[in-house]
Amino acid sequence: MNGTPGADGEIVGAAAQALALRVREELALRRMSRQGLADLARISISTLEKALSGRRPFTLASVIRLEDALGVRLREGPAQTSAPAQGEASAPDSLGAYSRPAVRWLEGAYLTLRPSFGDADAVYAYRTDIFWSDDASRLVFVERERLDAPYAQSGEVAAPHQSGHLYLVTNRHGQHRLITVGRPTIDGAMYGVLSTLLAGLGSQLTPIAAPIAFVRETDWSAAPLGRVRPGDAAYAACRERLDRVRGEGFALFR
Repeated sequence: MNGTPGADGEIVGAAAQALALRVREELALRRMSRQGLADLARISISTLEKALSGRRPFTLASVIRLEDALGVRLREGPAQTSAPAQGEASAPDSLGAYSRPAVRWLEGAYLTLRPSFGDADAVYAYRTDIFWSDDASRLVFVERERLDAPYAQSGEVAAPHQSGHLYLVTNRHGQHRLITVGRPTIDGAMYGVLSTLLAGLGSQLTPIAAPIAFVRETDWSAAPLGRVRPGDAAYAACRERLDRVRGEGFALFR
C-alpha cells in the first residue's frame, strides 16, 4: 500500500483502507477494545471510529500515535533510521528511564485480582497484559477479559529505581487511575493498591482504594475470570492472594 501522506498529511484511498484493516486485525489479536486503543493512543474514540469506517481519512499524526500504542509499525516502508535499535531505547525520565532489558522480566500476562465493588464477598478477576512498545519505548499495559469491558483500562508503566515499586497509570482525558505494586515476588506475583473512582447512583463518582494482586498465568482456559464467589472452586486461592496485600505488608490501609 502507499502509506505516504499527501500534502495535507492525510492518508486516503486504498492506503487508508489497508491501515484500517491492519488496526482491526491488531485489535482482534489482542482482544482489545477500540476505546482502550483510543485511550492508549490519546486520540478520541470518535476519530478512531470514523477512520476505521472510512468516514474520515487517517492523519499521519494519528497513525504514529496508533503505532506507538500498539507497539507495531502500521505503515509500509523502512522505519526511521534514526530510531534506536531494539533493546537500546529507554523509557522517558517521567516513567523511570528504564531500558527494555531491565524490565523484560515484567512482560507477560497476569491474572488480576481485586475485591468486587458490587459484591462485598466476591473477588473480581480479569487479565492484564504488560508488554513493551517498541515505538513508544516503554512498557504499556492493557486489561482484557473484564465482565465490564467498556471500563477496561490501558496505559503506561512507570518503574523508577528509587521507590522499588511499579506504577500502572491510566490518563483518560485528565482523569487518572493508578495502581501501585511492589516488584514481583519469587513466583512472579505483584501486590499493591488500586486507586480509582467508584461509580455510584446517577453520575456520582467516589474515590476508592482497594488491594490488588497480579499473578502470572499461562493456562487461561482454567483461569477464574469474572466474579469469583464463596463456594467457587478457585475462591480460596484468589482470596488468599488478596489477603497477602495486608497480611504480608505490601500495603497499609488506615
